[in-house]
Amino acid sequence: MHTVVIENMQFNPAELQVHRGERIVWVNKDLFPHTATSASHAFDSGSIGANSSWTYVAGKAGEYAYGCTFHPTMKGMLKVQ
Repeated sequence: MHTVVIENMQFNPAELQVHRGERIVWVNKDLFPHTATSASHAFDSGSIGANSSWTYVAGKAGEYAYGCTFHPTMKGMLKVQ
């Protein structure tokens, strides 16, 4: 399993490489909600509340730019092999 920490208005790591079938969990350590929303609509966490998490299983291989719909300056990249 891979972990992306959401803290200080950033995804850490900002870029993550995984294999198909692996789990990624986004953990929100900020005091307000965020999302992890793929630009291509491959995945969308919906609102991840403070001190909450969301898990996604990587499906199709490719590169998926994503961000927070609430905070457009927050960006990340998920690379699935």
